Amino acid sequence: AASPAPPTSPPNFLCYSCKEYVDDLSKVPRGALEEAGIRLVVIGQSSHQHIEPFCLLTGYSHEIYVDPKRSIYLKLGMKREETFTDSALPSPHVKSGLFMGQIKSIWRAMTSPAFDFQGDLHQQGGAIIAGPGSQVYFCHFDMNRLDHMPISWLLQLAGVQQSLDFSPKPKIMHV
Repeated sequence: AASPAPPTSPPNFLCYSCKEYVDDLSKVPRGALEEAGIRLVVIGQSSHQHIEPFCLLTGYSHEIYVDPKRSIYLKLGMKREETFTDSALPSPHVKSGLFMGQIKSIWRAMTSPAFDFQGDLHQQGGAIIAGPGSQVYFCHFDMNRLDHMPISWLLQLAGVQQSLDFSPKPKIMHV
């Protein structure tokens, strides 16, 4: 039987907040996942030709698949618009502000080997902990591009014992 896996779905490979989320997913040690008996899977909505450049850019080395027709997103009922609320906590994984994030996304689109939008810009993603089989333990569907489930929470819910700090703040070590 397969082990629980926390798959996440970044909407598209050019979205700056999704790219920064996957930057942090790339920091999850393979050994911590193996020890917990889980797999980390990202499903993007771009074409397969963008997988390798995106993984090189983010350093992501876990499983990644694409769903260019957004069939999985539609089947799961993920939103195709953004909803913002005052009570939402800022994502600990998004390091860029809106303006600089958009500039970075546009630059990546312009310098990409295949100039295209690499997915529906309005499609929201989410995070699911599923398995074995069709059992779903947890799901979070993003309300907007900044509404990512904190990776440390997902890992804890999936059974990873090792705690990881994704804070952009510098670490202070006492010697």
